[in-house]
Amino acid sequence: MDLPASILFVIGVVALIVGAESLVRGAAHLAAVGVSPLVIGLTVVAYGTSAPELAVSVQASWTGQADLAVGTWWAATSSTSWPSWG
Repeated sequence: MDLPASILFVIGVVALIVGAESLVRGAAHLAAVGVSPLVIGLTVVAYGTSAPELAVSVQASWTGQADLAVGTWWAATSSTSWPSWG
């Protein structure tokens, strides 16, 4: 990797860590004010775990890479819904 790519990689890792910490703290705060853990799991955490796939799909669509957008959707959908089918 060249220097700009390395810098962007480090920035991305830091952003990922900060975002994950923020998600956990927000979910804990919601639990502290009385929101059901089921509701937190079904909404806040579900959105937080789906946001990266959404970002990749949107960027791929904007740049005209429909195959990447569809592939990301397919992978995200199959890895999260198929295990629940039993």
